[in-house]
Amino acid sequence: MKTALTFASVISASSARINEVWDRETEIAHGIVETENYVKGTAPYENPVAPEDMPDELDWCNKDGVNYCTRNRNQHIPQYCGSCWAHGSVSALGDRIKIARGGKGIDIDLSVQHILNCGNVGSCHGGSVIGPYQWLHKISRSGAGIAYESANPYLACSSESQDGICPHADWTCTPENIARTCSTFPPRGKCGPITQYPNATISEYGAVSGKVDMQNEILKRGPIACGIDAGPILNYTSGIATDMGEGVDHVISVTGWGVDKKAGGYWRVRNSWGEYWGEMGYIRVAFGALKVEEQCAWAVLKDYTAPEKHNQVHCFEGGENCGNQ
Repeated sequence: MKTALTFASVISASSARINEVWDRETEIAHGIVETENYVKGTAPYENPVAPEDMPDELDWCNKDGVNYCTRNRNQHIPQYCGSCWAHGSVSALGDRIKIARGGKGIDIDLSVQHILNCGNVGSCHGGSVIGPYQWLHKISRSGAGIAYESANPYLACSSESQDGICPHADWTCTPENIARTCSTFPPRGKCGPITQYPNATISEYGAVSGKVDMQNEILKRGPIACGIDAGPILNYTSGIATDMGEGVDHVISVTGWGVDKKAGGYWRVRNSWGEYWGEMGYIRVAFGALKVEEQCAWAVLKDYTAPEKHNQVHCFEGGENCGNQ
């Protein structure tokens, strides 16, 4: 029986939800396997802080008066797309870039569409919690990285999708579906690839679960991507969700935790349904609730393009000197 919530119950609606998270069998079929970078590494939970040194509250969206969280996203526009698995990982990694920059500078928004086009770790009909980081680690080792949103904006499409605008364009991993620009109106201009584009890379990635290990990872390195049972929170408006949940079917990012005098400890969770939902796009989830502590993933930032790093390749407006011929 469902635990009583402080917001409207959505049991009937949850039964109609699309499961947006792959099971282990599907992950293996797509080559998402345990590697040395998946299992080992420099994970903080391998050398945890003493329990008495773990803060009661921590929020990367307001840490020592600084907001290290990147923007909220909405995976359901311009049409419905079950790409939460990509949004959760991209948002957590974007936060870690902002942490590395000391909260300074204009936010760097990473491209969810790049993962949809090229990752082969999910689609608009679901994907893997850890898969985006495995894909990014692989291309990082080859010298490539995930593009920025300004070179590959989110259009809520993947190759198999037949909804909305999706059947009318190519979503395969071509150079122009990694990073692109358009020089001017046709027939004089053309749209084409930017082959030297601003990007971010990672050096390690891994899985984590359980309250203590998750807190150590978040405390020492920043937000993480986690699975959640979304059925009970479709109509969430505010408060602390206490439903235990039935199974992971959605992915979010966890930016920290807090304590409520009545409800006790809770996770601070950023969703990808826009700011109109919940508490300006966020939800507070009680420790142990909604399966948040079962499947989480982290990535260690390697490099990124930014003004202070002096590592931008300077392209013309039309991109002619960076691949768009």
